[in-house]
Amino acid sequence: MAYADPPHPEEVAERPSRRTHRSPSGPQLGSVVMPPNQFALLRTRRFLPLFVTQFLGALNDNFFKNALVILVTYRLAQEAGLNGQILVTAAAGLFMLPYFLFSATAGLLADKLEKRRLIVIIKAAEIIFMAVAVAGFYSGHVVLLMTVLFLMGVHSTFFGPIKYGILPAHLAPHELLAGNALIEAGTFLAILIGTIIGGVFILTAHGIALVSLGLLAVAVAGLLAAFFIPPALPPAPDLRVRLNIIADTAAMLGYARGHRDLFLTMLANSWFWLVGATFLSQFPALAKDVIGADENVVTLFLTAFTIGIALGSLLCNKLLAGAITMRFVPIAGLGISLFTIDLYFASAAIPAAGGLLGVGDFLGWFAGWRLVGDLVLIAVCGGVFIVPLYTFLQAHSEVSHRSRVIAANNIWNALSMVAAAIATVLMLKGGFTVPHVFLTLAIVNGAVALAIRRWLLPAVQPAVAVEIATPPRSSPW
Repeated sequence: MAYADPPHPEEVAERPSRRTHRSPSGPQLGSVVMPPNQFALLRTRRFLPLFVTQFLGALNDNFFKNALVILVTYRLAQEAGLNGQILVTAAAGLFMLPYFLFSATAGLLADKLEKRRLIVIIKAAEIIFMAVAVAGFYSGHVVLLMTVLFLMGVHSTFFGPIKYGILPAHLAPHELLAGNALIEAGTFLAILIGTIIGGVFILTAHGIALVSLGLLAVAVAGLLAAFFIPPALPPAPDLRVRLNIIADTAAMLGYARGHRDLFLTMLANSWFWLVGATFLSQFPALAKDVIGADENVVTLFLTAFTIGIALGSLLCNKLLAGAITMRFVPIAGLGISLFTIDLYFASAAIPAAGGLLGVGDFLGWFAGWRLVGDLVLIAVCGGVFIVPLYTFLQAHSEVSHRSRVIAANNIWNALSMVAAAIATVLMLKGGFTVPHVFLTLAIVNGAVALAIRRWLLPAVQPAVAVEIATPPRSSPW
């Protein structure tokens, strides 16, 4: 596919695509055109400002969320005479709720309106939300802080379809995999950093002041970065936004269900989030109840898992050389199962100690290194698994529906994480230990990997012609 000289940024628009079969002589799904050095994208204005905006948004989400959870657990719940465990559970639900309520509206607006302008509005709203959060921290008002958490969930709900929808407007098809790899790697590193600093600072002597200043500073920096994102004119400016949540959601999910390749890709994508949510939710119990280790080992697990996802995301572009193909997805899925099974056995190989093990004591055992290695490798496979799925959704959805496809995918992701929580609770109440939960997950995940090989790969094999208005790699935009 040839690319003409780029128009002025204000004229960059997403042209309607044609989901038609290519002729045998045309470029095929998985073909490679000048595979880019993925880090070179970080030197371009058409990618770097979006990357920075996304990174800071994910950091602030988790910075605020973990600071709130720690503050509620160790101080506010007791002061207010409330049940801390119930509040923390409610906090998780409040953050997820907007994905069910507003994803359809978010997708519609992202397809109808200019995306850079929407991002600027969303990031400006984040500053207001953080200002309210500062008031909540200083007043100790639990309801106010929970309201801000809900609003940050709304922020993420509206930003997601724009973030993934705007990438194909500024990147060539052979750059999409690299762009998604960097976005995923940056997101998980931001989650790690935000989670750690939120938990570390909030209970210190000047914790509320430090956290408040940090949240506001990150929000302002995110808005400043958003101003440098090149415009992307709307692909469906005449789209009608009814603000009927039920009807819009049903229509959006129905559209996705009507395209087998996109629908199966969404299901595979959602399975990744189910697996990831299960691991992340059980790290504290794995460390404390199974291994007999302290909270620093929980942080070690989180760090290993997050770094693994980032490494796997970056490795994916190297493995596929920029090609948009699913061929490694089922292999990565089987890798997740293999290393999860080894984690099951490694977790039983650490002998019981008299007290809680610190990081040094835990890593004093070969089984400790083995377990951390398993977590890294599970996550590396996860990164290789997820990046092609997101890239395929972007490259092979109709331009006029792209953001709504991403929004529909977000709803499935939210449902999968809720399903993960329910299934985990049922297994634990049924007498399963945490290692047994992981072992069960490994077995089911292996079946899912085989199902992907059996049904998803054939569904995405027919070559699909997609026109995406993007500047060439050499463009300063």
